[in-house]
Amino acid sequence: MDNDISRRTFAKVAGVAALSTAMPTVAAAEAAEPAIVAPGRLFPRGFLWGSATAAYQVEGAATEDGRGPSIWDTFSHTPGKTVNGATGDIADDHYHRYKEDVQLMKALGVKAYRFSIAWPRVFPQGSGAPNPKGLDFYNRLVDELLANGIKPFATLYHWDLPQALQDNGGGWESRNTSEAFARYAGYVAQHLSDRVRNFFTINEFGAFVELGYNNSIHAPGLRLPPARFNQTRHHAVLGHGLAVQAIRANAKPGTRVGLAENMTICCPVIENEAHTKAAERATREMNAPYMTVIQEGKYTDAYLAGAGADAPRFTAADLKSISSPLDFVGINIYTPTWVRADDSPLGFTAVKNPNSYPHMLSSWLTIGPEALYWGPRNVAKIWKVKEIYITENGCSSSDVPAADGIVYDTDRVVYLRNYLSHLQRATADGIPVKGYFLWSLMDNFEWADGYTNRFGLHYVDYETQKRTPKLSASFYREVITRNSVA
Repeated sequence: MDNDISRRTFAKVAGVAALSTAMPTVAAAEAAEPAIVAPGRLFPRGFLWGSATAAYQVEGAATEDGRGPSIWDTFSHTPGKTVNGATGDIADDHYHRYKEDVQLMKALGVKAYRFSIAWPRVFPQGSGAPNPKGLDFYNRLVDELLANGIKPFATLYHWDLPQALQDNGGGWESRNTSEAFARYAGYVAQHLSDRVRNFFTINEFGAFVELGYNNSIHAPGLRLPPARFNQTRHHAVLGHGLAVQAIRANAKPGTRVGLAENMTICCPVIENEAHTKAAERATREMNAPYMTVIQEGKYTDAYLAGAGADAPRFTAADLKSISSPLDFVGINIYTPTWVRADDSPLGFTAVKNPNSYPHMLSSWLTIGPEALYWGPRNVAKIWKVKEIYITENGCSSSDVPAADGIVYDTDRVVYLRNYLSHLQRATADGIPVKGYFLWSLMDNFEWADGYTNRFGLHYVDYETQKRTPKLSASFYREVITRNSVA
């Protein structure tokens, strides 16, 4: 399969000075003529604007301070698994440059940063004795964020499973991994929740399970038979539920917990009653193995019937743990799945996009800004969720620096403006979206795609590690400043 589809299914830092020099024409225009903000384009007061990264994609320092190997270290070092043999050994060297990267955030004006904690830094073998030096890095990062007025939002699992757990039991194929994840989550919450008040358990079941254990595109690179694969799905959501319970038991009072899932975002192909209800039905069924069972504490009848003898084995206690109450729900949204009503038993059909359908540099990233309206709308409508965050949204682009060294990524600006317009529509309709984390703060290691696709607001020269803000950084800073679609 083309590696370009692999990311989803499913250095010296320039700092504040660089951000200001990168935007001279924008700044001059602002000085000459005050900005006009249309009232209908405003976001709610207190809307939380943020950016996001993930540990293996940015940190580097793969063997420093006691960090153990992860499945992504093993996978990326296996010939043929990533474009050009790219690895996360160095990535953006964020492990050493985090203070300068925090200044990039501060210059943008973001008030929150969603980062992930590398499980093998904290527990090099996945369980057993913790590694104090690994946790120390996140203590330093959290303190630096807070010192600069930026709220830390920590994700406990963004795909970098300790290799030892894969070697001993098959990783998420084993219930032992679910239990080890809960112990790790409880330990981190116990030590960071005095300053980190918001935790996401797991990032994107619909990517790391599907791509890693079903079609071999991502680590650990397996193609499991249906029964083992469905059981792996179950162990992943069980790990989430057990982690929620462990965080509640170990964290400081007032600590909040949720998840970040790349749901299938079902949008009605025409906004009428029939197609809208079809999109709601599709949202439940097309997310049955993950979000639906987490929200409802049961697998849908259609999912179990479709799996037949290959359905996962579970207990009532499992389902109770999986559906442990959450404080908020995070949704990673890039593309829509268009849905129409039909007379089939399920009452809907997903509409196949024609070959001419517009997309960004990544062929999987088809453009559909309506997803930022219908995604949170359906989550709130179906499951009565009261607090929603868009935990990832962004796009890949060719991002070639101009003669002056700046990337004028107008395609990304257009993408973001259109998507954010539909998110603003959602908040105006009373859908409880409380914040937005743009993916990504800077270009980084894009999993099997290596360093070929760039998603960042800041261009990274991987040879020198110099960060340079793109035109989209200026756009996003303007959005944050106005609290409005710019």
